Formats: sequence, structure tokens, C-alpha cells
Amino acid sequence: MSRVYNFSAGPSMLPESVLKKAADEMLDYQGSGQSVMEMSHRSKVYDDIIKGCEKLFREVLNIPDNYKVLFLQGGASLQFAMIPLNIMTKNKKADFVVTGQWAKKAAAEAKKFGEVNIVASSEDKTYSYIPKLDKSTFSKDADYFHICMNNTIYGTHYSVDQLPDTGDVPLVADVSSCILSEPMDISKFGILFAGAQKNMAPAGLTVVIIREDLINETDASVPTMLSYKIHADNDSLYNTPPAYTIYMFKLVLEWLKNDIGGIEKMHELNVKKAKILYDFLDNSKMFKATVEPNSRSLMNVPFVTGNDELDKKFIKESTEAGFVNLKGHRSVGGMRASIYNAMPIEGVKKLVEFMAKFEAENK
Repeated sequence: MSRVYNFSAGPSMLPESVLKKAADEMLDYQGSGQSVMEMSHRSKVYDDIIKGCEKLFREVLNIPDNYKVLFLQGGASLQFAMIPLNIMTKNKKADFVVTGQWAKKAAAEAKKFGEVNIVASSEDKTYSYIPKLDKSTFSKDADYFHICMNNTIYGTHYSVDQLPDTGDVPLVADVSSCILSEPMDISKFGILFAGAQKNMAPAGLTVVIIREDLINETDASVPTMLSYKIHADNDSLYNTPPAYTIYMFKLVLEWLKNDIGGIEKMHELNVKKAKILYDFLDNSKMFKATVEPNSRSLMNVPFVTGNDELDKKFIKESTEAGFVNLKGHRSVGGMRASIYNAMPIEGVKKLVEFMAKFEAENK
């Protein structure tokens, strides 16, 4: 069997060892005589899985004790409504930095529940940079301040020194495409949320990390399933969770901890992978990275040739060569290589070799 190098932005590739272990346990999970796919989420054996997953996640990401971890559904997009419903309750105000499509959609959703202040935006240059912020434009009485930490479509990322200092206003971050790729100081945030299908597990699971003081009773009009308190009080088991995806997440965490050596080692590998690709792009006469150097993502690398027909030819030939899902998002075109945690360094090296060959053959 020949596996391709999958550069999809999500659902993305998973570590091969994780897939093999899941295959080995598909019919019989650790002598239980059943698959996790068919297991009751109320059973003792599954209780060990979900609790073990949370424990590992807390350990790997160094999540403080005063934060709850919630395993939810609905994708990161549901959080665009769930967050204002739960915490945009005091002053009905929120600040947003719009650095791409997902932050823009989140702001539009929040407008349904209160006042939204767009502090800054990078739309003027097709979201190719992280804008500098002026604290005087922040709302002192905002209920929260929202950012998308890594912009999957446009390939930008907030570095540590670019994170806004929001004072007493809770910083809320969509970390769907960068979670577990680098160490994070969780205490800087009020809420972090992420869809699983990029660095954590197959699609179907959404993880929310929320500071306990932000978990409050919601208005009676808020649907029960959209209340953080309901899910926190029920240990993410108010209803049937995405049970198999949580199991897969646990396997990925075991791989990250035991095979990679932890999140610091993972970050080192990600820096190396990204450097290989960016160094090639910065020295190529054909290919060009589209993001300003100080805003570049380690996870998503968009690039173009400047010629639409040449872009199409590259996508066609790269796919035939086993480098799949390199086509850029429909809103921006060109190409995009998503090099999440599970992408081996060998995959990036081989992609660069192919790009150099393509450049030489298409002068």
C-alpha cells in the first residue's frame, strides 16, 4: 500500500502509528470484546478513555487547574455563537481583530447578540499579515476580546509578542489550526477553542478550554446544549459525546507525548519543517510565499506562482506525484501546504524537491 503526503487544511493527516493502533483495536479494544465505535459512553471502560484523554491533554498542554476542558460538538463555528451566548452578558460588547474568514464570521455571529467593535483588520491586504494594535481602540467594558490565533486559509499566526494585552477583559482565541503545535501560556486566555480535525483527531470533536470564573448560569432563553455550565457540570457527558473521536484524540496525545517527546519537541520539529519550505519559497524564482515574514504560520503555508495556468499545472502534477490537497482555498486561489504535527519532515523535504524539479522544467 502506498500512502500519499496529505497537505489538506482539514480534515488533515493523522500519525501513521495512531492509525495502525486504532486499526489493531478496531474489533476489540484492550480485551473488552468490543470496538470503541460501539461502546456505551456511560460504561466503565469508556469512562477510562475520556478521563484519560482529558488528563493527557492537561499534561501535554500544561492546562492550569482553574480551567475546565469541555469535549463538545458542532465544530469551532458553533463557538462563534456559544461564546457570546455564555459570556457576552454583562455589557453586551465584544472586541474583535479580523485577520481572516473565521474571525470575520465570528464577529458577524456575535453581532446577533450585542455590540461588536472591530479593533483592527488585515483585510486591506488579503489578510496577509497580523495587524499592529492600538490599545486606545480597545473597549474597556468589553465582555471579551476575540482573535483567531492561526488563520488556516491565509497562513498567518500570532506570535507571543503579538498577542493583545486585554487586561481584565477575557481573551478568547480560536486555536483550531495551531493547537498542540507549540507551547502556550493558557493563563493568558479566558477561553480557547478548537475543532479537532487539524492537529488533534478526526472531525467531529470540538475542544473548549475555559477559565472556571467564566462558566455561569445562562439566560433561560439559551438552549440547554449551548450552555457551558451544563457541559461542565456533566463532565462533557450531558449527551452522547463524539466518543470515537475522543478515543482517537487520546491516541494522538499518547503519540505526541511518548513518540515525539512532548509539545516543546513538537514545536522544534514544526519550526524545522516550516523553515525548509519557507527558505525554498524565499529563494525561488517561480514560487512566492504570500504572507509577510513576521506573521507566518508554521502550520499553513500559502504560495503562488503568479500565473493561474501554472498554478493549475502544478496542482495537477503534484497530485499525480502523491502530494495531495495542495490547492489553495477557493477564496484566495494558488496553493497551500498545511504541514500540521502529523506531517513528517520527510514529506516537506520531498515536496520541496518536487517544487524545485517543477520550477526547473517550467522556466
